[in-house]
Amino acid sequence: MTATAAKETRAFQTEVKQLLDLMIHSLYSNKEIFLRELISNASDAADKLRFEATKDDALNEGDSDLHVYIEVDKDARTITIRDNGIGMSRDEVIDNIGTIARSGTKEFFGQLTGDQEQDAHLIGQFGVGFYSSFLVADKVSLTTRRAGMTKEHGVHWESAGDGEYELETVDKETRGTEIVLHLREEADEFLDDWRLKSIVHKYADHIPFPIRMLGVATPAAEGEEEKPAEIETVNQASALWTRPKSELSDEDYNNFYKHIGHDFEEPLARLHQKLEGKYEYSLLLYLPKHAPFDLWQTEAKHGVKLYVRRVFIMEASEDLLPRYLRFVRGVMDTNDLPLNVSREILQKSPAMDAMKKGATKRVLGLLEDMAKNATSETATGETESDADVVDAEIVGEDKTEKNTDYADFWNEFGNCLKEGIIEDNDNRERLAKLLRFSTTASDDQAVSLSDYIERMQTGQDTIYFITAESLAAAKHSPHLEVFRKKGIEVVLLHDRIDEWLTSHLTEFEGKKLQSIAKGELDLSDIGDNAEEDKKEQEEKAKAAEPAVEKIKESLGDKVKDVRVTDRLTESPACLVSDQFDMSSNMERILKQAGQNVPDMKPILEINPDHELIQRLSKMRSKDKINDYASVLFDQAILAEGALPEDPAGFVRKINALLKQ
Repeated sequence: MTATAAKETRAFQTEVKQLLDLMIHSLYSNKEIFLRELISNASDAADKLRFEATKDDALNEGDSDLHVYIEVDKDARTITIRDNGIGMSRDEVIDNIGTIARSGTKEFFGQLTGDQEQDAHLIGQFGVGFYSSFLVADKVSLTTRRAGMTKEHGVHWESAGDGEYELETVDKETRGTEIVLHLREEADEFLDDWRLKSIVHKYADHIPFPIRMLGVATPAAEGEEEKPAEIETVNQASALWTRPKSELSDEDYNNFYKHIGHDFEEPLARLHQKLEGKYEYSLLLYLPKHAPFDLWQTEAKHGVKLYVRRVFIMEASEDLLPRYLRFVRGVMDTNDLPLNVSREILQKSPAMDAMKKGATKRVLGLLEDMAKNATSETATGETESDADVVDAEIVGEDKTEKNTDYADFWNEFGNCLKEGIIEDNDNRERLAKLLRFSTTASDDQAVSLSDYIERMQTGQDTIYFITAESLAAAKHSPHLEVFRKKGIEVVLLHDRIDEWLTSHLTEFEGKKLQSIAKGELDLSDIGDNAEEDKKEQEEKAKAAEPAVEKIKESLGDKVKDVRVTDRLTESPACLVSDQFDMSSNMERILKQAGQNVPDMKPILEINPDHELIQRLSKMRSKDKINDYASVLFDQAILAEGALPEDPAGFVRKINALLKQ
């Protein structure tokens, strides 16, 4: 890198080089989105200035007319996008332009395949922002100065997208940012004023700041001079969420979502409501079709934006929606908070608490409508009083627009709702009804707990589940054998969060949830021949007592206990945890995470009908008994998805038994 005190040449971050290469090779057929992205950035800069100026009016520098200006120079073949927003300092330019300061970058590039259509879709999810300039430009110049800094702190940035950029300190009289695009030859269509205006109408009509362009000169009447073109505003320049629904089209809603959600796809569902009562506020919330790459990264910042009297205040705060609803995009706007609101004021504000509860209730209501009406295009909710939650009522018609069904939502964001079961005690019952699972009757994650209860067997009063490392491991667990025999459905849990989920969700609609791999299992009351089955099992347990004693003596302190079970029909043995002990799956998860786990010994349960157990009952050779007991124990460990303590020793014993 060569540098002076004011000018230097820097290399792009590796990820930026990759992204620029994709841009330059024109993965997108829809190149017009560059203007949407740059206007969106300019709007964000104006939002930030308007908010900061509520605390320090000097930042306005005598100019509070926030706007975006677009200028075309056909001779120079350039497009200029200029704003008078917050601007950037030299360090901010390096952080925001020289790098991709967004978590999930590694995962994003890891999913690129080289297939243009699929990669374009992925890039659209990721959001390319400023870098979309290189879809149409072979050189981009940026000049900026942060509000509140003096003119000599201007910064000039320039790059041809070739892996390097120049950075120079310059004088800039006005605050804000100016971007000049030097167009590629194949991008001549964007030198047409009408083409650019149509793009603004299509993608940025909702931007709450004027977007200005030079109009067309008025032809001169006979004997008069031609009137010069005047600057005109080419967008509505009003906050979309404040406009009546009757004035808004699906396209208006979808374009606003793409702006605020930095998404290239249409949303899965939306919710637009104005609520009045003790507190007055508006909600315009969206559910994305796909989860962002950084959904599970704790440092990721995305979510709902808070406006006060249409002035942007903050974004992605857990004061607006609980963390488990972080996938929701949109805005909340109220008149009941001061413009100079701080985090401390938010946390103590009854209005903010009411808005959060009300928005949470509405989002859950939206999901409930989707779950009930998965195949319908539009679900109409009830107009109701929110007195119990937010002391408000909906004004006008409440409609929830949907593009697809609940299954798509669940596949993308289901685990977030499971977080809600753990975190949100007030809404746990509502969230539990929204959960969907794989079961032994259906492995497509479409079964609700209510569905399960409707299909319960005669005499069954418990919801049975099993946790495992994968769906395959859960489906093939030996613990399921007796349940298959009796036709009892079992919920198959195979996500890591399920271990914590089941520790918080212990009951649903009066039915207890029970792990089939913990504690003693008694299915004797279920089925048509319950009494006969119970008597037969007692007889088998008595006959297997010699085997139980021999295995106990052989395994010693490796197990907490050895006992006969009726949960097995094909396997000779399985491991279970004591009722109040940690499950073996949870133990593995914590160990993999490097956590210290208390030493908890499992219980070995044996199948009295199995030939190996019956043979072991008659054995007298201590060595043979030890080998059989050890193999049974290690096999049970393998069936749990873990490895025996001595895998090589296990193999030797198996080979020795095979020879016999």
